Formats: sequence, C-alpha cells, structure tokens
Amino acid sequence: MEVKIFLSLLASCCLAVVNAELEGSKIFDVTPSNVFQQQILEKLAQSGIYDFFLLPRALNITSRVMVNPKDQLDFDRVLTKNSINFKIVNEDVSKSINLERSQQNIMSRAINRGISFRSFERFEKINAYLEELAARFPDRVKVTLIGKTYEGRLMKTITISNGDKRANKKVIWVDGGIHAREWIAPAAALYVINQLVENFAANKDLLATYDWVVLPVANPDGYEYTHTTSRMWRKTRKPSGNSCYGTDPNRNFGFHWGELGASNLPCDDTFRGPTAFSEPETQIMRNELLKLNGRAKFYLTIHAYGNYLLYPWGWTSGLPSNVADIDEVARAGAKAIKMATGTRYTVGSSTNVLYEASGGSDDWALGVAGIPISITMELPAGGSGFNPSPQYIDPFVSEAWIGIKAMAQRVISKY
Repeated sequence: MEVKIFLSLLASCCLAVVNAELEGSKIFDVTPSNVFQQQILEKLAQSGIYDFFLLPRALNITSRVMVNPKDQLDFDRVLTKNSINFKIVNEDVSKSINLERSQQNIMSRAINRGISFRSFERFEKINAYLEELAARFPDRVKVTLIGKTYEGRLMKTITISNGDKRANKKVIWVDGGIHAREWIAPAAALYVINQLVENFAANKDLLATYDWVVLPVANPDGYEYTHTTSRMWRKTRKPSGNSCYGTDPNRNFGFHWGELGASNLPCDDTFRGPTAFSEPETQIMRNELLKLNGRAKFYLTIHAYGNYLLYPWGWTSGLPSNVADIDEVARAGAKAIKMATGTRYTVGSSTNVLYEASGGSDDWALGVAGIPISITMELPAGGSGFNPSPQYIDPFVSEAWIGIKAMAQRVISKY
C-alpha cells in the first residue's frame, strides 16, 4: 500500500512539473458575427501570441484559442472592445491535462501487452505492434524502416496487402501525428492498420487491387515530447535558432513553401523551417511518397481537430483542376459518417473553409508527388482541446474508419 501511495504522489509531482508552463492558461470559444470581427481574430492568430486551435473562415462559427495568463487581460479587452462573443471553456489547461494523464496512466497499467484503443500508445509500443503484425501475418504485412528522426527514433511504415504478391499495385497512403499534440491521429492510423490486418475478412475488398502504406506517427520526437514534457507541443524537436526548438512539419513541405499561413519566426508554432524540407521527418516522408510515383492514388493525412475533410489548396483560395474528383471522395466520407453516427464533417478546400497554410503535406502530395486524391481529415476534439479522455479513443477512431473506408472505396472505384 505504501508503495502505491508513493507512486501516486510521484506521478502527481511529475505531472505538475510537466505542465507548469500551462498553469493558469485558459481556453476561449470565440464567435465572430461579422467580417470585421473575423478579421480581428485572424490578426490575433497571425500575431503568434495566442494558440488558435481552430479558426474557421465562416462567420458565426466558433473559434477556439488557448491564452497564457500574461496575455489574458489584453485578449479580453480586444474581444470586449469589439463586441466579439466569447466564453471560457477551460479555466486552467494544466488541470485538465493532469486529469488526462492520470486517466492515461491508469489505462496503460491495466493493459500490459498488445495494442489498445483504450489508451494512447507510446511510440515504441506502436513500432512493436507493427513488428508483431509482420511476424503474425508475413504474407500480408511488411514493415519498412524508412529513416531516423532528429533524435534518432526509427520511423517505420507498414505495407498491407492481400498476399497476392503482385508487383506495382496501386497504393493508398495514410499518415498520422504530423502535429505532435494531436494524439488521436496516430490512434486513428493504428485503427486503420488494425482493421486491414486483423479484421482482414471484413475489409479484403479494400486490398484486392490496392496496397495500403501507413505511417502511424510522422513526428515521433514531438509525439514523445508531448508525453514526457509538454502536452501542447506541436512541432518537431530539432533546434530552430534563437534558443527555440522545432519546425511545424505541416508548413515544411516544398510546394509554395513559406507563403501564406506559415511563420518565419523560429519560436512560433507555425514556423515553416529555415528551408523547405529542413526536417529529417519531412525529408523521409518526401522520399517515401516519391517512391510511389504513379502508384499512389490516395493520400490521406489524419489530424485533429474540428470535424473537417479538407483538400488543396492551403496556399491559395484557388482550387486544383481535379477538385470535382477530390470533393466527391471527401463527401463520400462525410456522408458515410453522417449516416452511421450523425456526426457532421465540413468538406472543402483548406483555405476556403479553415485557414491559409502553405507548405502542407496534402498540397505537396497533389502538387508535386502527383497523387490525384489528397485529403486532410481533422478528427473531433474531445474535451476542450487536444486532451481527449481515453474513453473517447475507440468511438472517435471507429467513426473515422467509417469515413476512411468510404473514401477508399470511392477511390478504388475511380482509379
């Protein structure tokens, strides 16, 4: 009993230290009712002072932003002065994150082996699961070491087939966890793997003419950092100058790199990097996707949050020439989810329904890698930010699979 009490106190101590920088931070829901108010929010977001989790383009749609204690008075004054409606949905982010970690620790201890959708898995366990599947299903599963992160972690993809050994089959690519704090994204990628491999009989039609290549965690260093040090970390972990660390991987791809919606300030969450593909992780993704030139027909990158199915372009309000085809696929996913669970997903181009973001992986996949269907799936939030309780994992990822499967079926029928 004394040992248990000691471990509990130790965990509480460590949690407090980990989240000390978030103590007193609040999360606001802010709703602009006119164009002027929307422009004010966009300027606040561009300042880099506030952490906007969500900033939709449409009026009367709520934005969500985290504000540090030292900036809360000024933020409140701007909103009040301009009659912008708001409410505080989280009075202290550190407390909710500590609760999340406590729940996570309890569930992790209860699950000693294998993968689970009742807790958020750590990176080493995710890689171990991939290797376990390759050992159990050698005819249908291949794990490939594709490179090392800045901190030396091994990035691996899993290629899933029906075992027919046909060369040069068409490919669907899925990645998750480009942004470190979006824990539900790797969980959803793992669920895709689980369904295609361990529930093969129910999903074999998805593998008849296509192989699937899945990269569950595209930013391992950042992902682990959110588990050990700073839950709200977004970027990679390579030093970026001015005593700052990390680059936003989803602003680092070399297609219209460094344009709208990407910061040139190393400390900003949306820092684009000193050059395109400056990060080992984005270089690795680039190299792997280019190897699939001509074979890859569907690029899907999973993020959180906001219930969106987004497609290029992120660098301009203009649309790609094949927008009708991409939109058709995205709407198939949204319709399937709506019919199955009632959850609504907004469909549209990144810039027109959410915000400008140049240097994204989805833009590059379409614009350079030549993958005709390129979609970003933004999963639901859970809680007030990127801190969903473990109880949300299974319903969120199983719901996401409904949409992913429907989109894949539409791609397979078209290409």
